[in-house]
Amino acid sequence: MNKQPVQVAIAILYQEDKFLMQLRDNIPTILYPGYWALFGGHIEAGETPEVAVRREVIEEIAYEAPSFTKFGNYEDEKVLRNVFYAPLTVELNQLELNEGWDMGLLTAADISQGSCYSANAGEVRPLGPVHQQIMLDFMEKVKV
Repeated sequence: MNKQPVQVAIAILYQEDKFLMQLRDNIPTILYPGYWALFGGHIEAGETPEVAVRREVIEEIAYEAPSFTKFGNYEDEKVLRNVFYAPLTVELNQLELNEGWDMGLLTAADISQGSCYSANAGEVRPLGPVHQQIMLDFMEKVKV
């Protein structure tokens, strides 16, 4: 039986030369527990990826981006990731973290090395491998 991959919409939110990422909850039953990842989530029935990414960002950090631009798709055997990007036009302290353990503005160096310190975790935590690859591709291809 050929099972279709789950569809998700995720957001690259950038501010100057930094990128907003979420430290996922440290719950063993979720994908990438305790890893840095991009904000986003499942596309609901009847939703387009564009509507889903906007909804997910509002739900997760109470941020309404001015607009999203499609970056691309990343698919494996389980998940089809629809990736969008948008500017982050507010300060970090104006966001409301409603999902996840922490959030932070990561530098290109953090992303390249694959880890970043979290004050909430009190330690350096790794980036999810797929999310790191998406960010490396984005930094190479898109000049923001």
